Amino acid sequence: MNSNQIVYIVDDDSDVADSMSMLLESTGLRTQQHHSAEEFLQNGIAQLVGCLILDVRMPDMNGLELHQEIKRRNANLPVIFVTGHGDVPMAVQAMKNGALEFLQKPFREQEFIDCVNRALKANTDALNGHNRLRSIQARIDSLTKREQEIMRLITAGNITKVVAAKLSISPRTVEIHRARAMEKMQAKTLAQLIQMVVETQHQDSV
Repeated sequence: MNSNQIVYIVDDDSDVADSMSMLLESTGLRTQQHHSAEEFLQNGIAQLVGCLILDVRMPDMNGLELHQEIKRRNANLPVIFVTGHGDVPMAVQAMKNGALEFLQKPFREQEFIDCVNRALKANTDALNGHNRLRSIQARIDSLTKREQEIMRLITAGNITKVVAAKLSISPRTVEIHRARAMEKMQAKTLAQLIQMVVETQHQDSV
């Protein structure tokens, strides 16, 4: 687990929040309690690292509404819903909105702990993926316009002669620019280069 990760608990019942917090802290996890959606939203949500445990039924802004707001501000923060009043439509809505899990009280302690650990791993994976994409994009931005053109044509499946004809340059010039692009992209093989371009294109389409 990332040492910076915190399990945020948002529940208007302080006794329930305390019991969940004590259980998680007994396993070495860090927790932080909030007793309303409004209180939690005072955090700099976009920078939060960890996961969120949400009660569904809360006064003013409920858990489902808070979940939507969190998604707008921080897509990397996994959400677990825990409620004593859950019903099937709520569970379905929560999962459709991207919640990681929906647990109904009373739940087994180990089931709860395992679920939180899955959420923290999902958060770590999401952050690693985000950092990787930022690194790849920075490398792409370091390429000259010509190197970017050649990289995209080659990763689209065009052979050197075709690229040269499309750009009205010599095959030798294509090879030089291709080698420079691969070096800047830190790609040892064409397959690695293609994978990087595909990842950034997929991100743009999301």
